[in-house]
Amino acid sequence: MIQCIKQLKTAFGLAFLWLVCLIYFTQGFRSFVWTAVSYQLKDRLKLSPSVSQFVFSVSFFPWSIKPIYGILSDCIPIKGKKRIPYLVISTVMSLVPWLILGINASTRSSIWHLMILLTLQNLGSAMADVVVDAMIAEAVRFEKASFAGDLQSLSWLSMAFGGVCGSLLGGYALTNLEIDIIFLLFSILPAIQLFSCGLVEESSMGGEVLSDFSISSDSHHLNGKANDLDEDGSLEKKSNVSARKRKKGQKKSKKTQLTGRKAQTPSPGKGKSLPLLWFQSLKYATYNLCRAFKQPMILRPMAWFFLAHVTVPNLSTVMFYYQTEFLKLEASFLGTVRVIGWLGLMLGTFTYNQYLKKMKLRRILALTHIGLAFLNLFDVILVSRINVAFGVSDKTLVLCGSALSDAVNQFKFMPFLILSGQLCPPGIEGTLFALFMSINNFGSTVGSFVGAGLASILNISSGSFDNLLLGINIQLFCTFIPVVLLFLIPKEATGIAS
Repeated sequence: MIQCIKQLKTAFGLAFLWLVCLIYFTQGFRSFVWTAVSYQLKDRLKLSPSVSQFVFSVSFFPWSIKPIYGILSDCIPIKGKKRIPYLVISTVMSLVPWLILGINASTRSSIWHLMILLTLQNLGSAMADVVVDAMIAEAVRFEKASFAGDLQSLSWLSMAFGGVCGSLLGGYALTNLEIDIIFLLFSILPAIQLFSCGLVEESSMGGEVLSDFSISSDSHHLNGKANDLDEDGSLEKKSNVSARKRKKGQKKSKKTQLTGRKAQTPSPGKGKSLPLLWFQSLKYATYNLCRAFKQPMILRPMAWFFLAHVTVPNLSTVMFYYQTEFLKLEASFLGTVRVIGWLGLMLGTFTYNQYLKKMKLRRILALTHIGLAFLNLFDVILVSRINVAFGVSDKTLVLCGSALSDAVNQFKFMPFLILSGQLCPPGIEGTLFALFMSINNFGSTVGSFVGAGLASILNISSGSFDNLLLGINIQLFCTFIPVVLLFLIPKEATGIAS
């Protein structure tokens, strides 16, 4: 691993590697502060589980519109630069809300102020996530494509390490520190990230580093071909291959100016202003992205992954209330549960790659939902208190359920990544894949809304969990609905990229 880091340092530079690892570490470390947010909503604002879940759903909505950030950064450079300026803007949006929440007590005490600031913070985090993925894709293409897998692996390792550290320290911090101090402590990371942005040099679109991209990017963007937002290592490799193919097929367009190009879009003309050119670029990028997404071979599978979230109510916030108020589980223990969840996620990834990736996707996804239904029985046993009759402690059941559920959920997420890579047409892999991820995130958000609505209908509130068992049984039944909809998944598709 050390040798790999040394090679990456030589290829990309220490400042770039530091920035990438810091951003991914911060994304994982967010569990440190979001645990505090959960307790703020429950203990300080005295919100019911359904209202608390509603706040979380709204706050995380910016993760559902990630392609917008990618298209903006691709089509509208700031002072000739398309990455670092947007990364600075996103980092400021990630930093300021935590400072305000840490300093101003009234913003922490108002549900609307808190929700607005949390949404702004997620907007910054989601934008930074898109921009850094684009920077990784560009760096790999301009430097050495052979390092794509190593760079992506280092990124995910940084995020996993951040997740483990954030989960462990989050529980300890809640036990020993005030919530305002936790918000201020976390703001140190985006502050360092903001400073680190100044360490990475980005040439203007006419410079040497981005010259190859700038010559062809206008043509690509006018056709909706923003390929810099890859979020998976295999997709970055595919994007690099397709980029080389497009370069061969667009030699003539590289030799001419934007005003003389005759691609699929009309020539903008010499007399048009720069904002008008930006508008045209955004217009055609959006149009072609939507046109590609409407194809049945893309729309049907993505509809399944969306419906797989929407049809199953998410009761995670309700269970958090139950575990902390009824079972009296400590914050430090819940931090340990999240660490076990990260380990379970890694175990799920390893198991999928070793044993499941050659199976048909329909079978993998069917077995996954059957497994999730089985794991729902853990919650049924926990809430009905059957475990106590058999001498099984609540902590043991919660730990096992967390590890196994994260592992099994990874069996569904990995095929999503693979199938997304297979479905992306050459030329718009990056932006279309970002759209796929946004659909997945939006489905999860809607599932949270459905869960909040179910909790409200069943009158599940803080201190009143009489109908929680009914809610979990409804969730268990709904887990089988996506199995019925598996006809939307290509019949012959397997769990390995073609």
